[in-house]
Amino acid sequence: MKISNSQLAFIAIIASLGGFIFGFDMAVVSGVLPLVKMQFHLDTFMEGWFVSSALLGCIIGVLISGSLSDQYGRKRTMQTAAAIFVLATFACIFLESFSLIIWTRILTGIGIGIASNVVPLYLSEIAPIKDRGKLVTFYQLALTFGIVLAYTSNALIIKYQDELGQIVSHSLFQYVFVEEEWRAMIGMSVIPSLAFFIGLLIVPESPSWSKDQSKSDQSGYSELLKPIYRKAMVIGLFLPIFSQFCGINVIIYYGPTILKTLGFSLDNSLYGQIIIGVANMLFTLIAIWKVDSWGRRPLYLVGTIGGAASLFLTSLLFYFGMAESWLLVISVVCFLAFFAFSIGPLKFVVASEIFPSNIRAKAMGVSILAMWVSDFLMGQITPFLLDDVGVSGTFLFLGLVCLLGFVFVIRKLPETKGKSPDVIHELLNMDKR
Repeated sequence: MKISNSQLAFIAIIASLGGFIFGFDMAVVSGVLPLVKMQFHLDTFMEGWFVSSALLGCIIGVLISGSLSDQYGRKRTMQTAAAIFVLATFACIFLESFSLIIWTRILTGIGIGIASNVVPLYLSEIAPIKDRGKLVTFYQLALTFGIVLAYTSNALIIKYQDELGQIVSHSLFQYVFVEEEWRAMIGMSVIPSLAFFIGLLIVPESPSWSKDQSKSDQSGYSELLKPIYRKAMVIGLFLPIFSQFCGINVIIYYGPTILKTLGFSLDNSLYGQIIIGVANMLFTLIAIWKVDSWGRRPLYLVGTIGGAASLFLTSLLFYFGMAESWLLVISVVCFLAFFAFSIGPLKFVVASEIFPSNIRAKAMGVSILAMWVSDFLMGQITPFLLDDVGVSGTFLFLGLVCLLGFVFVIRKLPETKGKSPDVIHELLNMDKR
């Protein structure tokens, strides 16, 4: 199947809406969390559970995504995720009890988990080899754009809720946008969710799945334990684990909470998050620009050592009571820059390249599962880290994780840019099958 550049761009935009929704949902929680905590009187454990309940759903979604995409195709599986997004968003807007809201968050997470595996897989299979890194990284760009729009919509809803309430007096509108405005914050994701579902009706199925459907491995996940896949699995597991423990979630999930404890008002802290989100999105463009020319390994090395230095500086600023200094903004933005052009997007690129087609969907599912389990754990332990070792100690720990990632990349990660699957498999000793 011959695909023109314009068709490829359209397909990438539609498929990457799955990443947009992922980013939007991840970031919208940062503004929702203080409001939900106050309304439902949440303690530290329940605060962490509200954040990580969607992540539990992500784990479930990833667990089923490999088998679904192998059996029914990448396109139908993405459509399933889109339908789940729409249903869960509407449910979260209208359900009242906290326990039912948690169930909608889990359901949303299932959709995100499915999309987080199948969308990069689909993009890697539909892209030409020379543009493979760029196209998969486009998923991460959409994710960061979703983060920015979530921060922006959160801030605007907070700022203009009184004016909105005066313009529209309908009781449902008042309930969603004024009385419990966090419901409107989450509800905004229904727009990209519907666009994702409708757009997927137009895009083609992955040519790799159509060609290899009869050859895909049916022996289950035990196939991944074979020694020939060991090097690839170590890389595929460690990179996503490291990406979640290096600190990005502390900034995205708990940024407004941290700023509020330092004396910022809720609306000002949300505007601060917009700056952070824009930096994250803009620096992802560097990855799209350079991932297929510089390569995966150099970008990873620069990103991990730079990220470690930025986190150590952030820790020192909090330790010496300089949290209100512009140096803090600079250090956080620097970390986001290093994360955005290396640590964040490249885990998807590498995972989509290192596994052979017969196990790719399942192997990527395990890789993304490792990311979501790590994300879940970080969502649970971050409130305790902030309470027990403080903000400075938390960022010191995250910086050490980044340094560990630098050492791992030096020792274990081969360069995969522009290489055919056969060459990559030879590098990882899979040619001895």
